[in-house]
Order: sequence, then C-alpha cells, then structure tokens
Amino acid sequence: MTRVKKIPLRKCCVTGERLEKKALMRVVRTPEGDVQYDPSGKMNGRGAYLAKNKTVIDKAKKTNVLGKQLEIAIPDEIYLVLKDAIDHEPK
Repeated sequence: MTRVKKIPLRKCCVTGERLEKKALMRVVRTPEGDVQYDPSGKMNGRGAYLAKNKTVIDKAKKTNVLGKQLEIAIPDEIYLVLKDAIDHEPK
C-alpha cells in the first residue's frame, strides 16, 4: 500500500483561495518587527500568503490587507520585491 503525500494548502489573504503552498508567496513579520518577503517559506515570524499574480499584489497594496494580517505598516518596497520575484521566477 503506497502512502499519499499530503500537499500543504494555504489561504491567499486577498482572494481567499486555498492553494498549494508553492503557488503562493509568503510575507513575514519577523520577531524583530521587520517585514520581509520569504521565498523559502520557513522564516520565523507571523506570515501572510499572496497568490503569485501581479493583480493580487496590487489589490493587496490598495486594500492594505497585508498590513491588517501582519498588524504592522507595510513599506512600498515589499510590493516591488514581490512583483520582481514574480518576473524572475522560472517557468
């Protein structure tokens, strides 16, 4: 009997969709209070997930959903880093 590997699902905080963890981007508020993009998905701190889509990132910036999820002000550079990561992601 083969064992089926469980696929971790996470919820996009903008769209509300439950997607595979690798189909999402993680933004973390570290214990020191910094906000960073977490490409590995394993950094310590409170995390929020966004779908890998530029329109989702624009909507997150417009509605400040990341700031509400992480309970901290999100600098504009984070949104630029997320968009840049989408552009440079291997397809």
